Amino acid sequence: MISGQALFYLVLAMAAASAILAIEALYLGYAGRRAKIGTINRRVRQLADETPAEQTLQNLLRERGLTADGDFAFGIVWLNQLYTQSGVTGSPMAFALVFVAAGALIAVAMRVLFSFSLTVVVAIFLVVACAIPLLWLRRARNRRVRKFEGQLPDALDMIVRSLRAGHPATVAIALVAREMPDPIGTEFGIVSDEITFGLSLEQAARKLSERVGFEGLNLLSVSLSIQAKTGGNLTEILDNLAKVLRERRKLRLKIRSLSAEGRLSAIMISLFPLVMFGILALIAPSYYGEVWGNPLIFPVFTIFGIWALLGDFIMYRMVNFDF
Repeated sequence: MISGQALFYLVLAMAAASAILAIEALYLGYAGRRAKIGTINRRVRQLADETPAEQTLQNLLRERGLTADGDFAFGIVWLNQLYTQSGVTGSPMAFALVFVAAGALIAVAMRVLFSFSLTVVVAIFLVVACAIPLLWLRRARNRRVRKFEGQLPDALDMIVRSLRAGHPATVAIALVAREMPDPIGTEFGIVSDEITFGLSLEQAARKLSERVGFEGLNLLSVSLSIQAKTGGNLTEILDNLAKVLRERRKLRLKIRSLSAEGRLSAIMISLFPLVMFGILALIAPSYYGEVWGNPLIFPVFTIFGIWALLGDFIMYRMVNFDF
């Protein structure tokens, strides 16, 4: 027979053990989630879920608007290319439907609440459903390309060090895919998987250039193509390419710093009429009187709007340089 005191201590020990196990389970779950969140790039995160490498590759390509073979999925190539290079993940159709639905809702609301004309409503719908997503994708692509540009020289240096240590090119590329964050980590991971599943290094580099849209990758693709056909020291080629890309980026940043005043002036000059118009419409709604009923108002606004956009384009070209 177990005494009451022994039974009490046994229950107390079991309760303590249960508490310890519960705390350990919570900690392990939290640590696992933190480890997954802290995974260095998207491809490694998917591989951490024990997804097969081939399926991971296909998932990464499809969510970027590409086929399982890495080709563009739909017929409008420039639009598919813009979506892919922007780095947006998910279904392209779902992305488009979100903006179309938003444009339709806003247009209907403007028609019902403010009795806008059909022409204005259609214009609002086209701006929200077509112009805004294109501008958003273009901005996302430019931001992603700039980030990729900053990462590529370091990635090439990592590949050069790996090659000098005696590793093959595929292992060096896989090292970049494992050790560097997005966007370059996932992109080089796709290159590594494509080589594993049958593509040559030259073909994988060409597809990489198409997916990213960075002009420096064209140099990498051409360098690998020449090296594959004529031979040569790949380590030296990649080392020199990393130096060239680093110097080009330094020159581009210097140009941006020198042209910062011109860009700021262009922004201020462009926004000033719109800001003043908004202030007057807010504090003195009747300031313009009956001018809105004049039949000349729409043609005049159209002409001066085009003129202002032309001026903005000229100033943009003056402070942006291609080299």
